[in-house]
Amino acid sequence: MTQVLITGAGAVSGLGVGVEAMWRALCAASGSPPRRAADPGARMPLPLIHLAPAEEGPEGRASRLALMAAREAAADAGLEDTHRARCAVVMGTGGGNADLWERPLDPGLPDLPVFTVASVVAAALGAGGGATCVSNACSAGGFGLGMAVDMIRSGEADVVVAGGAEAYSRVALGCFNRMRAVDPYACRPFHRDRAGTIFGEGAAVLVLESAEHAGRRGARRHYATLAGSGWSCDAHHLTAPDPDGVQIRRAMTDALAEAGAPADSVGCVVPHGTGTRLNDVVESEALGAVFGERLARLPLYSLKALIGHTAGAAGALGAVAAALVLDRRTMPPNVPLGADQDPKCPVHLPQDGPTPLMGRHVMVNAFAFGGNNVSLVLEGRTS
Repeated sequence: MTQVLITGAGAVSGLGVGVEAMWRALCAASGSPPRRAADPGARMPLPLIHLAPAEEGPEGRASRLALMAAREAAADAGLEDTHRARCAVVMGTGGGNADLWERPLDPGLPDLPVFTVASVVAAALGAGGGATCVSNACSAGGFGLGMAVDMIRSGEADVVVAGGAEAYSRVALGCFNRMRAVDPYACRPFHRDRAGTIFGEGAAVLVLESAEHAGRRGARRHYATLAGSGWSCDAHHLTAPDPDGVQIRRAMTDALAEAGAPADSVGCVVPHGTGTRLNDVVESEALGAVFGERLARLPLYSLKALIGHTAGAAGALGAVAAALVLDRRTMPPNVPLGADQDPKCPVHLPQDGPTPLMGRHVMVNAFAFGGNNVSLVLEGRTS
C-alpha cells in the first residue's frame, strides 16, 4: 500500500500562530480561559469562546485562518510551483465563513457561497488538482485528511494540502447555549464536573504526499506517516452518540487495520474528548473495548482542554498534535485534573510532566453530530 507522508504542517488557534507556538503551549499545559465573544448580537447566557489571532483580509474569517495555516504548511514542506499542478486541496469546516452569512439581509450585497474555504486556499497556493470542502460537523477535518490519503493512493493527486478551519459562529454558539451544552468555566474533558464544551477558533493544515513523490522532489522533512483512517456513522440521534459505542469502536479498529497496526503498538491517543457528559463516557468505554486492559496505562492527550472544541478543525488540529508527538517522541502533559477525573472515564491522562512515547503509532479521534465518526492512525519514522 502507498505510504503517505506528512511533509509539512501549519496551525493557528487560541494558543497562537504556528506549529512551534502550538508545541510550546502544549508543553506548558496552561491555556488561557475562554473569553466572551465581542459580538453585540450574541444574546445568550454563555457567549464563551477561545479566539484565534486571524490576519486581516477580504476573505471570511475561517478562510483567513485556513490561509495562515496553509501557507505555513506549504513553506514547511518546501512546495514549489512545479509541485502544484497535481496538488489538490481538501478542507473540513462546520460553519465556513459564518461572519459573511450571519449578517443583516441587504439586497445590495451579493449572495455568497457558504463553503469557500477550500477554494480560497487552492487559489492562494496555485493548486491545480481541485478543491473540495468537507462539512460533516466536528469530524470534517478528520474526514478531509482521510479523503486526502485516498486521493494520493488512487493516483488522483501527487500532493494534497488538507486540514480544517473554523471561526466564530453566532448561530452555532447560540445553538449550543440552547442545548445547555456550554460549560460556564472551561472545556474540561473527562472531569467529573464537566458541563459541556467551549468552542474555539482554529485551523490546521498538513501537506500529504506519497513517499515516492516526496523522495523524487527531495522533501526536506517527514513528520510522520498518515497510515490509516476509519469512518463510520451510527445514525443514532441528531446530536447524541449511540450509547453502545459500536460504530465508534468500528472507526478505531478500521483505522488500525488499514494502518496494519496492532492495538498494542499505539503509544498515545488524542481523543475527541469534548467535555460533554455522554460523549466522554462513551468514548472512554469504546477505548476500553479496543485497547482492553492497556487503557489504564495508555496515555491520552486531551487537546481540547487547551484550545476548546474547534469543530470542523478539531480532527486536523488533533492530527498536527499527533504528528508533533511522533516527531519529538514525547507527549506533553495534560491540563491538570488532579483528583477530579470522572470515575466513569477511567482513561490515563498524564499530568505531571512530558511522557516519553512508547509505541510507533498515535491515534486521533473526531466524532460529530449525526453519528459521523472518524479515527486516524499516524505512524512515526523508523529512523
